Amino acid sequence: MPKNRRHVDSQRAKFDDRTKADLSRRMPGTQMTLPFPLQASDGQPLAATLYPADQDGPGAVVLVSSATGATQRYYARFATFLATRGLPTVTYDYRGIGDSRPLAPGVSARMQDWGERDLAGAIAGVRRAFPGRRLVLVGHSVGGQLVGLAPNCGEVDAVVLVASQSGHWRLWPAPTRWGMACLWYALVPGITALFGRLPGWLGMGADLPRGVALEWARWCRHRDYLLHEGGEARRAAYSALSAPILAYSFSDDAYAPPAAVEALLATYRSAPRLRRHLTPQDVGRPIGHFGFFRESFQESLWEEVAEWLLARGLGAPLAATPGKAMG
Repeated sequence: MPKNRRHVDSQRAKFDDRTKADLSRRMPGTQMTLPFPLQASDGQPLAATLYPADQDGPGAVVLVSSATGATQRYYARFATFLATRGLPTVTYDYRGIGDSRPLAPGVSARMQDWGERDLAGAIAGVRRAFPGRRLVLVGHSVGGQLVGLAPNCGEVDAVVLVASQSGHWRLWPAPTRWGMACLWYALVPGITALFGRLPGWLGMGADLPRGVALEWARWCRHRDYLLHEGGEARRAAYSALSAPILAYSFSDDAYAPPAAVEALLATYRSAPRLRRHLTPQDVGRPIGHFGFFRESFQESLWEEVAEWLLARGLGAPLAATPGKAMG
């Protein structure tokens, strides 16, 4: 057994032994986090955090998959809020990002690995830790794009997509699409080759590993985006996902125009889908690509999502969605 896998297994055993004790000592009304030992399906250790629920019992457990270049810390307040609503929540960093660095010797870091190995390992780890709860995935941007890459994505009971989209540059309206073409054909490949990584100062958040950046650029140059590679097996995996999807998009999101959002949703052909396309006027303030996870939306968007997640945890059908009508 590889050394890093033995280490993660040891840490998971310690986690299992002490979690109940830690939770039993927590004072009512307080919030806490716990390290959540996690490994990708190829044994690469991943940094993860558990936000335990305020109350125990049946329901849903939430797994948050980050946007490209965003670390798990960005989602801490959102995860804390869900925990107070009775939804234990796990956040994690993809390989090569945030606290999931450095990589073990010989371990690859591609965007494909984020889905096929990291997300797959996260799904398996959360399932082991919460066998009695339904698993709901919240995917932000690329976190929603990669769902179909995980071989075990069929174990997910429901999905919330936030600003998730296809990355093909032609899906952006003119003249923005020409800037996107320049980004993927020239800027990202050139800067990545120069620095050996994609530096965060380019506007992508955290530094991106070389393999992640180059594969991402390659996908964005093709009309079928990530379905351009992987053959019919990959297309079939996306088409087979049948978990209900609640998809959010925003009119002031320059990174996810409506055509790009629709293109991604079309890949999940078998999944019942509810679409929420919102404007700043709908929620009283700008949203953009990252605004959904700001605390200012706690009483509006977060509350709406929590109600939907709680209903999924109880096995409610997709039509039985609390709150405003979806459309």
